[in-house]
This record gives sequence, structure tokens and C-alpha cells, in this order.
Amino acid sequence: MNRTHPTGPRSAPGDGGTASERCEDAPPPPAAPALPGVEAFADLDLPDRLLTALAAQGVTVPFPIQAATLPNALAGRDVLGRGRTGSGKTLAFGLALVARTAGSRAEPRRPVALVLVPTRELAHQVTDALTPYARAVGSRLTTVVGGTPLSKQTYALRKGTDIVVATPGRLMDLVVRGDCRLDRVSVTVLDEADQMADMGFAPQIAELLDQVPADGQRLLFSATLDRTVDRLVGRYLCDPVVHSVDPAAGAVTTMEHHVLHVHADDKRAATAEIAARTGRVIMFLGTKHAVDLLTRDLLAVGVRAAALHGGRSQPQRTRALARFRSGQVPVLVATSIAARGIHVDGLDLVVNVDPPADAKDYLHRSGRTARAGNPGSVVTLVTPNQRRATARLLSEAGIHPRITRVRPGEAELNRITGARTPPGVAVPVPGSVPGAEPTGVRPLPATAGPARHDRPSPAPRHAAPPPPPPALAS
Repeated sequence: MNRTHPTGPRSAPGDGGTASERCEDAPPPPAAPALPGVEAFADLDLPDRLLTALAAQGVTVPFPIQAATLPNALAGRDVLGRGRTGSGKTLAFGLALVARTAGSRAEPRRPVALVLVPTRELAHQVTDALTPYARAVGSRLTTVVGGTPLSKQTYALRKGTDIVVATPGRLMDLVVRGDCRLDRVSVTVLDEADQMADMGFAPQIAELLDQVPADGQRLLFSATLDRTVDRLVGRYLCDPVVHSVDPAAGAVTTMEHHVLHVHADDKRAATAEIAARTGRVIMFLGTKHAVDLLTRDLLAVGVRAAALHGGRSQPQRTRALARFRSGQVPVLVATSIAARGIHVDGLDLVVNVDPPADAKDYLHRSGRTARAGNPGSVVTLVTPNQRRATARLLSEAGIHPRITRVRPGEAELNRITGARTPPGVAVPVPGSVPGAEPTGVRPLPATAGPARHDRPSPAPRHAAPPPPPPALAS
């Protein structure tokens, strides 16, 4: 699909110029005025089938970033949009992409639209969000990510798919194999561009975009706009309309930030009590190993938890997210791989068990809660040797948290987080002798692993069979 640029036509495919050459070497065209925002989807130039699909999905009023960017994106302008995760960016680019490619039938191996995202989880979330609208206009949509069989993705591309949602690494693999060609892509989206750059994907993104026709439309959306994103914008976007309509996570008025000073010896117990609260919670840690250890600890004390990190297979990651979203598992223990691309309705608490590495990481972790105007809290557990570094990090993020010193079992910990005693932890029984083991409860295991991994000592040869073990708490 060819388009006319507001300030002049772009070079057509095959004219010998790439987008980067055109935007960097030629004098910049005069900035064209942006189209005004809208108040309703009906005010947009959307196909009737898309308007019907929006109504069927219960989407009635556009979010600010959608209202601001969709008129320009539908008109064919390049768009640079900044909005925190949860601000509605997916439909901001997704509706424009689906509308502008509706009716285009892709040839085998040659999609007409491309969405690049940093993680598998975000790729699947974007696919799920766009599927009803792509289906409404008859467009075929395929997800291309690592951790899943190449054969299925290759088959879908060879059969012909109109829209590809991909992570850069796996898409590059398919391009190198000859299973995907990008010379017919008319609309390209970079979603969470800053995270892709932070993850080291910038060279692959450049290599992929250099294969996209220079006259194509480009939509770049990001939660933050920094120097790495500026380089992509300067090289691949021409005269973009710029919108920054949503506050950073630290400025969200429905979000509370708490720093809980906790002694190192109390941190494990405090974490377990927070995890045992009523309601779902995401707990972030710094390493995959720490995620696995905490997950086993929580399972051992009767708290249902699932682990999510880059060392897990794609089926394990998908299953963990599905169980968390459904409420079957109320605690998701994750590395910062879950800091973007995960949307869970009604999630009101995020816990940094390990403080994040930098301010940007803190803001993205925080963005899992207080979404779409709902309230939420972000809690960071800080031991004495972490106080100075955490204070500096929060200052860089523009966060002014409430600081509270807590210990396990205290009322303040419950008030802030809803913490409770885990079902598998021994608690005092009224009337019991001080120092005696409580009765009727299961004590906290001495090891980090679940109780089923413990191996009992063999019974004497002629001893009576041992009594059956007590039932474990659910």
C-alpha cells in the first residue's frame, strides 16, 4: 500500500533509497501540522466493521493516547508516542495498523504489516488484543517469537499472513532462513522501543527496518523517550507527529509508593506474609535463581505461587501467566522480564523484593499496577545495606515514597500490604505453653524446598507402621 507523505511523497520501493538515507541525508521537510484529537471512535475514519468490533469488545471511549495519535496514524503520518504501559498504546497503533492494511492480501512469506516488541509475553498480549479487530476485517495475524517451534511459524508465513507480531531475534532468524521477506511491509510498529534498545536489540531492529520499503509508515511507541530511542527516530521516522500524553508511573495519582525498611533476617518471613495476602500480587526479584528459591519457599508454606523468568520454557511461561491472570495462582514471582507486557485487571500491589537496578526499571515494574485509573501500591523491601542506593534510585525516578520500618507480624505490615500469616507457618495457639511447639499447624520447613522433596529416615525393621501424615494446608 503506497501513501503520500504530508510534506511530499516518500521514495517508493525499489527507488534505491532506504528510510535512513532519506531521513538523515536529505534536508528535513517542514513540519506539517498535526491533526487534532478526537473524543469518540466514531469521529475517526475507521471501517464500520472495526467500529462494530470495538462496541462488541466494550471499548467505547478512546484513551488519551488513542484520541491523540489515531487521527494522524490513520492519515498515514509517522507517529512518535510516549505513554506509560497500561495507557492504551496497543489500540493506539493497532487500530491504525488494522485499518490501513484492511483488504491487503499478503503473498506467501511477505506480510504487509509488522509489529516489533521486546518480549514473548508482550507479543502474545498484542496478538490477543488485536485478534478481534483483525478478524473483523478479514486480516490474518501471526505471532513470531522464540521458545516455540519454528515449523508452525514457518508454515503460517508460507501460507500467507497479513500482520506479523514478532520479537526481533526470532524474526531475524526467519528472515535469514528465507521464510519471511519484509519488502511488502507498508506499516511498521515499534512497541516499547526503549526496552528493545535496552535489551540489545537495536542492531537487529536497524537490520530489519533497512529491509522495509522506504515509503512505509512507521509508528514508534515507548514508555520513555531517551537517547537510544532518539537514534531510531532520527534514522527511521520522517516528520513524525509527536505525542506525549500520559504521565510517568511516578506521577500517577492513583499509585502509592512505599519503602519498607526491614532487617535482613526478617525479609524472608515478611515476604511470605505479604504473599499470603488476599488478592493477587507480582513480586520482583533480581535473578532467575532468586525467583525459583522464593517460589519454592512460598509453595512450602502453603502460598500458591508461579515463577516467571527467561530461563523457563515458553509453555511454562505461558502457563504461569494464564494461572495468574485467572486467579488460580495469586502470586507471580518474576524477574524484570515481567516488568512490561503483562496486563492483569485489578492488580493492586507490586512488591520489589529486590530493589530494581535503575530508575527506569522501577517505573516499568510499577506500571503493572494502578492501570487505567485504578488504584494500586508499589512496595519495595529495603535492608539496611540497600537504603542509600535505593534512596538515590527513587530520587532519579522522581518518586517520594512513604518510608516505614516493619517487622513480620506487625500491624503496619498488614495495613500497607494486607500481609497475613501463611497457612503453612506455625502460629501460637491460645493457652499453649510458651516455647512448646504449637499444635494443629504445620511448621515452616527447615529447607527452602517443598515438603514433598524431604526424604524420611527408614523405619526400624520390626517397628509398627508410622501414623499417616497430617493433611497439608491448601
